[in-house]
Amino acid sequence: MVLEVTLIDVLPGREGDFVDAYELARPLVATTPGCRSVRLKRAVESPQRFVLLAEWDSMEAHEHNFRRSDRLAQWRALIAGSLAQPPLAEYFTDVPGNNFFTA
Repeated sequence: MVLEVTLIDVLPGREGDFVDAYELARPLVATTPGCRSVRLKRAVESPQRFVLLAEWDSMEAHEHNFRRSDRLAQWRALIAGSLAQPPLAEYFTDVPGNNFFTA
């Protein structure tokens, strides 16, 4: 499993527009083969900053099924008008034996 963490900065005053666009665009990601989950979080102290968290079966699933498909262009078209700058994405995997904290 790969976690895609995308930092998204939105133009001041366009936060509502972005959230509305995200709601329309979300199914483009969520229904992509290989996408396990997708959710959006908003920063508490910086209301123009959002983080998109998408879990993928693999980097290949993300690359081939989303980035190399029409879905990416449709996604960008829906959210682009609200963006302050291009989003920054990084990919993460679990660290073996990372059960440092137990409940």
